[in-house]
Amino acid sequence: MRIALSLAALLVSGSAFAAPKDLSGTWLTGDGRAKIRIDRCGPGGSNACGKVVWLKSPSTETGAPRTDLKNPDPKKRTRPIIGLTLLDNLKPEDDSFAGEIYNADEGKIYQVSLERESDSELNVQGCMLKVLCGSQTWTRVPDVNQQAAAAPVEAPAKPAKAAAKPAAASAKAATAAPAE
Repeated sequence: MRIALSLAALLVSGSAFAAPKDLSGTWLTGDGRAKIRIDRCGPGGSNACGKVVWLKSPSTETGAPRTDLKNPDPKKRTRPIIGLTLLDNLKPEDDSFAGEIYNADEGKIYQVSLERESDSELNVQGCMLKVLCGSQTWTRVPDVNQQAAAAPVEAPAKPAKAAAKPAAASAKAATAAPAE
């Protein structure tokens, strides 16, 4: 009887130390402005790392790619935001992964805890000085390169070879254009 109780106690206490759910995948931030790809990293793939793979507004008003302008290190201010690591080596802790997150909007680093709420939702809680905290829910999105699809590149206009048949060329172009 004692062995059975001891074994039951060991099993119950062992389940309390279960590893957190895997965070791997692409997640849309709570404000919908960015998609973050999270993968396993670190020793034995036990940690979590994440980088920006898509931005709602990938370019500035002048058409230049968005960069890490607010970074306190002037040498890093020209780094593109797309591809920028925001989560680096978050460690498993109870039911979550904890570590630091870089906020490129402010150029600051905050304490963060990420926990999967479901297959499609990730709870992200960030804190400054372990007192001022906020949270948001990130939503899983497909793992495709959506940044390229978001800003289609138009082919440069070809010069007309001859003035003859302009109506036929226009009709052909109109039928090839996708309907919106």
